[in-house]
Amino acid sequence: MAAADRNILPDTVQAINYDIGLFDLELGGAFSFQGIVKIQVKIKSATKSITLNAHHLTIHEGEISGQKTTDVSYDEKSQRVTLVFPEEISASTDAVLSIRYAGTMNNSMAGFYRSKYRPTVTPVESVPMDGEHHVMFSTQFESSDARRAIPCFDEPNLKATFDVSIEIPEDQIALSNMPEKEVKQGRAGLKTVVFERTPVMSTYLLAWAFGDFEYVEGFTQREYQGKQLPCRVYTTKGLKEQGRFALENCHQVVDYFSEIFKIDYPLPKMDLLAVHEFSHGAMENWGLVTYRTTAVLFDEKQSDAKYKNRVAYVVAHELAHQWFGNLVTMDWWSELWLNEGFATWVGWLAVDHLYPDHEVWSQFVTEAVQTAQNLDSLRASHPIEVPVRDALEVEQIFDAISYLKGSSVIRMLSGHLGVDTFLGGVSAYLKKHAYGNATTNDLWAALSKASGKDVNVFMDPWIRKIGFPVLTVAEEPGQIGVRQSRFLQTGDVKGEEDETLWWVPLGLKTDPKATGAATKALTIKEDTLRDVDETFYKLNSDQVGFYRTNYPPARLESLGKERHKLSVEDKIGLVADAAALAVAGQGTTAGFLVLVEKFSDEKNKAVWSQIISSLGNIRSIFADNETLANGLKAFTLRLVTPATEEIGWDFAPNENFLTGQMRALLISTAGNAGHAKTIAEAKRRFQAYQRGDRSAVHPSLRLAVFQIVVREGGKTAYEAVLNEYTSTTSIDGKETCLLALGKVQTTDLVKSFLDFQFSDKVALQDVHTGSVSLAANSKVRNALWQYIKENWDPISKKLSASSVVMDRYLKTCLSKFASHEMEKEIAAFFKDKDTKGYDRGLVQVSDTVQANANYKERDEALVLEWLKTHDYV
Repeated sequence: MAAADRNILPDTVQAINYDIGLFDLELGGAFSFQGIVKIQVKIKSATKSITLNAHHLTIHEGEISGQKTTDVSYDEKSQRVTLVFPEEISASTDAVLSIRYAGTMNNSMAGFYRSKYRPTVTPVESVPMDGEHHVMFSTQFESSDARRAIPCFDEPNLKATFDVSIEIPEDQIALSNMPEKEVKQGRAGLKTVVFERTPVMSTYLLAWAFGDFEYVEGFTQREYQGKQLPCRVYTTKGLKEQGRFALENCHQVVDYFSEIFKIDYPLPKMDLLAVHEFSHGAMENWGLVTYRTTAVLFDEKQSDAKYKNRVAYVVAHELAHQWFGNLVTMDWWSELWLNEGFATWVGWLAVDHLYPDHEVWSQFVTEAVQTAQNLDSLRASHPIEVPVRDALEVEQIFDAISYLKGSSVIRMLSGHLGVDTFLGGVSAYLKKHAYGNATTNDLWAALSKASGKDVNVFMDPWIRKIGFPVLTVAEEPGQIGVRQSRFLQTGDVKGEEDETLWWVPLGLKTDPKATGAATKALTIKEDTLRDVDETFYKLNSDQVGFYRTNYPPARLESLGKERHKLSVEDKIGLVADAAALAVAGQGTTAGFLVLVEKFSDEKNKAVWSQIISSLGNIRSIFADNETLANGLKAFTLRLVTPATEEIGWDFAPNENFLTGQMRALLISTAGNAGHAKTIAEAKRRFQAYQRGDRSAVHPSLRLAVFQIVVREGGKTAYEAVLNEYTSTTSIDGKETCLLALGKVQTTDLVKSFLDFQFSDKVALQDVHTGSVSLAANSKVRNALWQYIKENWDPISKKLSASSVVMDRYLKTCLSKFASHEMEKEIAAFFKDKDTKGYDRGLVQVSDTVQANANYKERDEALVLEWLKTHDYV
């Protein structure tokens, strides 16, 4: 995308260094602050005015080369401020632009903001209150919110160095990207903390924070500039011990990435900070990574083990950015995927390196690949590299395409080139562009050089075109024909939407006779593979390719019978593809049910996860037909009962991580499908838990047990879990309760729960959590939509504080419907609303609901017939 196609600042002035001083922080009431920023600039051409980015800031005065501003004008829409000076400032290599200004430590999880929390130990005296809660302060600048804290040139390729100093109460701790340089005593009870100068970096990576913090510390094994590097996890007081697991990962991952990228981590320290209110999962600020609490804290005694997996991955993802994103930054937001897609893939690579028994690549196929394919099978998807004219549009592409499709095609490419060759190319790319900006083509050039292959040729359609293919297989004796076409969930792809020719690695798994077919790629519309042993074959070995495969019905059934010959990833792909093809009308639900019926003896958690997820989606779509819904419930129950009864309720002392996760999944599924023994045991354990025997419900089974009792127990159980929400001391306890409470079965409890969610008892970051669960609950889905319509004004007021939160909320709440009438109703409701910031999300909702509705109309009678024939109805 040429610079001319971007809405960017004039290039008359270039920032070299920012010296930022923050003082007179009003800790309470208005939460305002004063600031002075002295920007060392290069004046590239003579000018009387300088335009910078500023948002929700008040500029008191600007000065440069002895001249003070005569006029300050704000452009609120484009978030810019123009300072006008009396005389022309001549071009020069060195001038200092000094700006005095004021801002607010807001509560919108953007810019310089405050987070509310309830302390677990008595905080120091100076910690302010916001209502009933105590407060900590931190920043979130990506993508375009540094301008809420400092007037600046807020674009990713306008890199500079930064000096930060901040005046805070003397009994609190301040953090920033770099270590403390000095502390100056100030007015009574205050101190000014001055930090070392940062390396050259983008404005969105600048960060600072302060509060009543404590930390745990560890050191890398490797030495950096002659000494081991300190790594710390900071929390508000009383929580630091829950940072130990993240800390253990942190120093190992810093060493691992330093080795595989062949570049030492360049900063003198690595701090991780748990922030109590956070819009995303975490933010990769250089040297000071910020996290939502559930992504960095873990309590060995109280936390659900699945959060261990999450913490390990999120820590690794953010540390990957210290090189890929921070050291080398995308040139413009259209290439956001370069940061996020790569950090996602290499984050999983690091977790696999540290925890091989977690089998993370099978988890990657169920979570990353399938989530990306579900979004990318909509017309309203977008290419991985998406044109961004204005930085203010970029929030909506922090999605499954940039992160998960991006990482999936990187996995496909690294699988083709070989991981070592791929990482060699990445290292060369990072060394060449260190402390600068780069484009997708720069990465392809480095990988082409490392591999001796023209990477651009086969990757270009994957990055710059929308969608992905389905390979349709036709069988003849001794050979198979494969044809690629774009896959749409709605199943109605038009000729003009099906013009992309993808490079598709076929990965044929078969007996060794097939010559060269395993490494062959499909680069034309259709091709024939010869000498294929028809007794057994499967395309897309280990599900490395980002595509779906449509087999003839008899082949799908025989692959189910011979599933013992398949890898875990192969099984996941087989199940997921069969379900998605049924939705699109290119396969049948009966074909999917015949396939998964054979999996009742499955022993792998990730395979069960895919089966249950695909089946859950089908049950959700047909939920309004009671007979059919009961038939699918009976099918689910018969499928999961043997495995559930075999795995039992008790955790062995040294049990494998995945076994524990599978137990939680099976108990939850069986209980919610009406398995009498499971329901009775869940109730018995919950009663003991409520009487004070906390060991009665293992932390990894809390969600399953709470869901079952809320679903079965009416108002009494609802109130018991609501009480657990307010009293839990576990970091993940609140999230668990919100997910469980979404299992309520009556309209009055839905209203009560939603009133609670939108009260100040639930942090803005968590408002969507309970609604995800309500939306997935077919019994009350309509009541959720009714509530949103009736309470739209207060809901939109609360959620619009963050466009990320609003977009996420509406997508999760509205995508499960399966009727054309509902799609029209949703569109009509939002027709006269200002949908800026979530308009793309609403189009995706519309596409999904239409696909669900088409599927329901097409397959309803056929599914009912199959269920009757096979004695499920």
